[in-house]
Amino acid sequence: MAKKYERAKQRAFGYELLLDLYDCKPGACDDLRLCYQFLDTIVADLGMEKQSPPSIFFTDNQRFPDKAGLSGWVPLVESSVVIHTLSLKNFISIDVYCCRDFDERKALDSCKQHFNPGKIETQFLHRGIHYYSEKEVGEGQAGQALIGAV
Repeated sequence: MAKKYERAKQRAFGYELLLDLYDCKPGACDDLRLCYQFLDTIVADLGMEKQSPPSIFFTDNQRFPDKAGLSGWVPLVESSVVIHTLSLKNFISIDVYCCRDFDERKALDSCKQHFNPGKIETQFLHRGIHYYSEKEVGEGQAGQALIGAV
């Protein structure tokens, strides 16, 4: 609980949760229906709003055998949820990006429920931390502001 409280204190334009799922249940990386269902339901689980239904595609495993799996996304009013699967390693990479705070635990629980991974790595990013700064950056000053922030 303390982690969420500390994170919520930092105002940012967006919040991005990166999830790497290892040793997922057999067949999950090639299961078009399962991955579509994940994209379709995580939106409601997190209280977000879809702009359109999810799109999901098989990677051509003849041309790209080391990348065999699925790639998909669901566009949100608040941003997007993206999934990439790699069948050879039962590995799934998920990116949840939203321009408002969301419950990381619910996202994690949805991943566990759908894919049953053996191990999960997570990263959480605050995007656009200077977006709401008091001083507006003019169009001619954008490059200077970026250089100054580095």
